[in-house]
Amino acid sequence: MADIRKKQMASETTEAQIAVHWREEEYYYPSAKFIGQANLTDPGIVERFSEKNYPECFREYADLLSWDKYWDTTLDTSDPPFWKWFVGGKINASYNCVDRHLAKHKNKAALIFVPELEAEAPVSVTYRELYVRVNEFAALLRDFCGLKSGDRVTIHMPMVPELPITMLACARLGVIHSVVFGGFSGEACGMRIADSGSHVLITMDGYYRNGKLLEHKAAADISLDIAKKEGQVVDKVLVWRRHAGKNASASPFVKARDFWVDELLPNYSGQIVPPVPMDSEAPLFLMYTSGSTGKPKGCQHRTGGYLAYVTGTSKYIQDIHPEDVYWCMADIGWITGHSYIVYGPLALAATSVIYEGVPTYPDAGRVWRIAERLDVNIFHTSPTAIRMLRKAGHDEPSKYNYHFKHMTTVGEPIEPEVWRWYYETVGKREAVIADTWWQTENGGFLCSTKPALDPMKPGSAGPGMPGIYAAIYDENHQEVAAGSGKAGNICIRNPWPGIMQTIWGDRDRFVAQYYAKYCKNRNSKDWHDWPYFAADGAVLAVDGYFRILGRVDDVINVAGHRLGTKEIESACLTVPEVAEAAVVPVVDEIKGRVPEVYIALQPGLVASPEIVDKVNKVIETMIGKIARPRRILIVPDMPKTRSGKLMRRVLAAVSNNMSTGDISTLANPDAVEKVREMAQGKESVALADGPEDLKKFGTED
Repeated sequence: MADIRKKQMASETTEAQIAVHWREEEYYYPSAKFIGQANLTDPGIVERFSEKNYPECFREYADLLSWDKYWDTTLDTSDPPFWKWFVGGKINASYNCVDRHLAKHKNKAALIFVPELEAEAPVSVTYRELYVRVNEFAALLRDFCGLKSGDRVTIHMPMVPELPITMLACARLGVIHSVVFGGFSGEACGMRIADSGSHVLITMDGYYRNGKLLEHKAAADISLDIAKKEGQVVDKVLVWRRHAGKNASASPFVKARDFWVDELLPNYSGQIVPPVPMDSEAPLFLMYTSGSTGKPKGCQHRTGGYLAYVTGTSKYIQDIHPEDVYWCMADIGWITGHSYIVYGPLALAATSVIYEGVPTYPDAGRVWRIAERLDVNIFHTSPTAIRMLRKAGHDEPSKYNYHFKHMTTVGEPIEPEVWRWYYETVGKREAVIADTWWQTENGGFLCSTKPALDPMKPGSAGPGMPGIYAAIYDENHQEVAAGSGKAGNICIRNPWPGIMQTIWGDRDRFVAQYYAKYCKNRNSKDWHDWPYFAADGAVLAVDGYFRILGRVDDVINVAGHRLGTKEIESACLTVPEVAEAAVVPVVDEIKGRVPEVYIALQPGLVASPEIVDKVNKVIETMIGKIARPRRILIVPDMPKTRSGKLMRRVLAAVSNNMSTGDISTLANPDAVEKVREMAQGKESVALADGPEDLKKFGTED
């Protein structure tokens, strides 16, 4: 045993060095039709946003906005790494997303709400209607709730038009909004209320999920109890109503605390609230990351820099024009929804679609029927959703007469096999794909191809965005050369306008988590000395395209070889029978950790030893025998979050006979017990604890 351990230690690789076995994929090129109408066709943007023109290059994004007062300094680096953007400027996000479009677009749809029940017709909200509704609700917040600039409000709502209306009303007043994903529990919401210091909670009575009208207001009561235990008392709870004149919640109202919004709004009918000119550096919102361990991090985003960055990237990378019908299928409770459903598209006067429910309800054709009916031409979703749609109906998109010019993928690396289905079947080989990489903390895209200028490559995010100087560093702070085939930690060498200001109330944690690792000189005020550490592994090809390998935590150290789980999952998905794959680490006495694979099959297929053998062989062929899994388990369904992400942490707990923790907020908690029975047998007993690296494995933001 000692000799084995010595060999293992001798071959030990450092944290950054993830083994890479990807093959380089072929290029796909944008069509002449797309290039002919694109916002960004000038290759000179690379020169304009080069380092010699930094940071003034970002004026190009900021000049897309209407400023109450133009700024004095583009970038202030006097207090690193707390960068300040467009210093001295005054601006209002609500004005930029609503008021300034009235002259040209007042009768154009700003939002189209699609209820989950197909019997309910879509509802359009024009820019004029949006203006009226935002003003009336802002008046209510100001006069009834007593809110003013700098106050915080927690919003716990589903995907309904009242959610962006609430956000824009807050922004109009300079009130900092903290939106909590509607699928989160009352406990999670309560912790965020307490951390933000919110005195007002805005919620809804209910919403539809899988055809059922679910109670939602009850979560508010739980969240208030949790917040109170943490020392934060909420004075008012405002409850939007899903159906006019009805109550979807059995939760009782507390007198003088809980109020129906529709009963208060008539008091503010027709009121106009002048947008408050906010300092460019004034916080616009808090977005809490949802990691399953430790205190939630409140990512604090500024007004001017954030709005400039999401507007610029929406125009150039999403290729949004005012006449486009744009559908981002994310939830507004995540950063993608903030940046690329609400603030970015509305700042450009686009029409943004909001869908309430499950993409596969009532069947696999629902998404494509919506796209056809609304004439959607820009589509934006996650690899998780793409895999789900592929599994639910491989050929469904071909049955519908929609045509996308542009498609985005976001949230995690997309496997080349899934990318090709997205391009060929969903995009009908007409649409360009922007495979974007970024994070909650970043505000907007960090890596992506420029859709009319760069070829696409399946599985690769592409180069750094204009003005984003990305690099890969090893554990010795050395830059990993492009084309070396070696992986490391992807970092951003420079500040950019969309980067968060800090972690709300915790400057030290902000520095420690994102900048301490690669900081060259703690006393320096030169931004070159403060690279941003993203905690994602990546590899850089010779063509300058980054391929993201996933979170640094989502790595299995097999006898000193650090294997990225995403690469093994991608290999599994090349087997035609496999619809979904999840890879987790299992404790091994000799190797330390070994992979275990969970797969779900395409509809109608039955588990067989032949499929297991196929998966085993493809892993050995594409990666090597070092990646051979301990077991391959074919399961009927994977445990998923309400937003559709696979819960690898839960699967790792099952594989290692550990406690799965609270699974009540999963979309399908019953799936966990079925998986446990398959993995351990019906008489199994879960342990209460386990190794630290497995407890944090696969935590989702």
